[in-house]
Amino acid sequence: MLVVRPAGPADLDHLLELAILSGPGFTSLPEDPDQLSERLELGRDSFAGKLAPEQCWYTLMLEESDTGDVDGVGSVKAAVGLNRPFFSFRLVNNTQSSPSLGVKLDHQTLVLVNECTGWTEVGSLFLKADRRKGGAGRLLSQSRYMLIGAQPDLFAESVLAELRGVFTPDGACPFWDHVAHKFFPMEFDDADRMTGSTDKQFILDLSPRHPIYVELLPEPARAVIGKVHPQGVPAMALLESEGFRPNGLVDIFDAGPTVSCQRDNIRTVRDARRLTVAIADEVEAELPALISTDNVAAFRAVRQKAAVEGDTVTVTRETADALKVRPGAAVRVKT
Repeated sequence: MLVVRPAGPADLDHLLELAILSGPGFTSLPEDPDQLSERLELGRDSFAGKLAPEQCWYTLMLEESDTGDVDGVGSVKAAVGLNRPFFSFRLVNNTQSSPSLGVKLDHQTLVLVNECTGWTEVGSLFLKADRRKGGAGRLLSQSRYMLIGAQPDLFAESVLAELRGVFTPDGACPFWDHVAHKFFPMEFDDADRMTGSTDKQFILDLSPRHPIYVELLPEPARAVIGKVHPQGVPAMALLESEGFRPNGLVDIFDAGPTVSCQRDNIRTVRDARRLTVAIADEVEAELPALISTDNVAAFRAVRQKAAVEGDTVTVTRETADALKVRPGAAVRVKT
């Protein structure tokens, strides 16, 4: 059975393997054991309630309960931009006209902004290639919203997600090569690493002070602004199914889009119900349901058959064991 569970320091080898498999441009999964170890320790303390809510970063693992194999990762960062700025480019439309000539022109520019301070971020969604079918990605993705819905007060009212921008098959990034690299004279991987490991002062020091006119950029760079990496298309579809929409912001290095949604309007947060567990040897149900525990500290999630009647949900003993719940416990269910 596939189970989504909290990640901890013991998952370092699993997380490093996933980071290596994720490839270039996946900023939240650096191929750096020290950074990943710090993140897992932060996750452990976040789930344990040892940190202030806005400091928490919850990392989740997708595990096959029978084998112990870890095949995916996802995360929820309670608040971005508080200790380090959260920089983006905003696409701004500017209209200029000359009445005497009867000319009206629309120009699009990229402007450096820091608009999302304090927002919650869902991210780091990555699965091994052989797990990208059969609903595993949807389970892992939706589990992040079940986590938010379990204790909404721990998270911001606005929720965002950044998607990886376009890279060519040989690993080149058109937007970086033609635009960002002009301001940051280093390798993409070095800029990516510094974004996650420093206070980002280098971005403030070196980023463009004035709007960048999109029309003046080379075609390869213009073509990828706001576009998603091919591997990120399924993730984008999952986000859109939850109510996320592009908000006009793109990444400053690869121009991948940012999408956002109000926390209480996220479909899974809104539609999941708090029910009481009952256990039976067999459960009759047409379709499996998304089921999670109802608190952050002991969070676990599965997609299994469940029979809902009134305020009670009946699950099998195997499902209850996977969730580590007993009869009478509270769970959240989305059918």
